[in-house]
Amino acid sequence: MSAERPPPPSPDRRPREGALAEIARAADPSLRAHADAHPSFGRYESGFPDDPDRAFVVEAIHEGWLMHYGTPRVFRSMDDDLRLLGGDSLYALGLARLAALGDLEGVAELAELISLCAQVAAEGRAELTTELWSASFEVLAGQGGGGARAAFARLAP
Repeated sequence: MSAERPPPPSPDRRPREGALAEIARAADPSLRAHADAHPSFGRYESGFPDDPDRAFVVEAIHEGWLMHYGTPRVFRSMDDDLRLLGGDSLYALGLARLAALGDLEGVAELAELISLCAQVAAEGRAELTTELWSASFEVLAGQGGGGARAAFARLAP
């Protein structure tokens, strides 16, 4: 009795590669050497099931932010200078993709998010970044809301 292999999954049933894997491939060559070969799925990409470009954008910006202020999910083992430059590179990668899609309002929202997150981190109020990210995510996912600036105004004294 021979064991037969199941047929390969049809194209629409193959496991989808996550945005983080695409970001690792699209990153600057100096960063690729530090990329995890099999990154997990990103925190926000499930909010864009029918829009892989937008998932890529949000996850690229988030990874850039993590390279500056947290623990990156994709890129590891870098000195502080490369990590800072890599974060900037990922910000640019995400914003450029969104601009190429013609979503200038989305670019403005993410630029505001980046700026406000840097501000609260510099002020020692990094705990506010979760709310800022959530507010921007809602705008970018088409769920409404006032975005990061409105959340900042509500949270900041």
